[in-house]
Amino acid sequence: MNQEVFAAVADALERGEPAALVTIVAAIGSTPQRVGAKMLVFADGRIVGTIGGGCYENDAFWKAREAITSRRPLLVHYELSDDFAQETGLICGGQMDVYIEPIEPSPELYVVGAGHVGFHLARLAHDVGFRVHIVDDREKFANRERFPFAAEVLAEDIPAWVARTPLPPHAYVVIVTRGHTNDLEALRSLAPRDLRYLGLIGSRAKIARITDALIADAMPAELLEHVHAPIGLDIGAVTPQEIAVSILAELIAVKHGKLKGRDAAELSMKWTPSSAKR
Repeated sequence: MNQEVFAAVADALERGEPAALVTIVAAIGSTPQRVGAKMLVFADGRIVGTIGGGCYENDAFWKAREAITSRRPLLVHYELSDDFAQETGLICGGQMDVYIEPIEPSPELYVVGAGHVGFHLARLAHDVGFRVHIVDDREKFANRERFPFAAEVLAEDIPAWVARTPLPPHAYVVIVTRGHTNDLEALRSLAPRDLRYLGLIGSRAKIARITDALIADAMPAELLEHVHAPIGLDIGAVTPQEIAVSILAELIAVKHGKLKGRDAAELSMKWTPSSAKR
């Protein structure tokens, strides 16, 4: 049975689909399965494997789905001789500890723009475990010689690539192109998408101009509220290397849930159109 679960884990990672692995790590007395039994739970409710059917499994199933959302592991202790059994009607006796572990693929980072900041960010992000994709319309910047570690290096028209390419919801996307037009068109296509992270480099003045242009073109302002702009944590970065560090720090913070629910006032301040400031 566990072989089937392990195969499903490998397939989920290959597809980039989050899931949660539920494993019995301790058992005393009469329990539905022995230590080591596993069940893989997907966000849509699919299950592969079992930890014993009705006893414990339904409760663990729902906790696993919560773990997929929170991206935090959980150790759960069950005693079916106590109130839990009375409330659920599941009586097996014994005690069992279940470890629920979110399974996520390596985070996919799309660096849109392969200039100096993009180069240093891609290298650092690869070193900390991101699967890096590079896109730029200049082949002298987007090539294998500069990015031998990247999963993908594309020298293509940026707006055209962004418009036609589907990205997974767990993707991190950083817009660091060399020009206003590419930034604008990339953000126009990416802002409505469900992404783990979307960031745009630039000064507040540049970001305000892009915001004005998108809102003038009938983009709902709320679609811009999840965009991290100006990109990166405020560490006083100046050089391309320092800016790359500030961006990577923000990516890591999002990955570990440290920037979840960022202060609404801060977002509003960042994305207030310049016309509203006059």
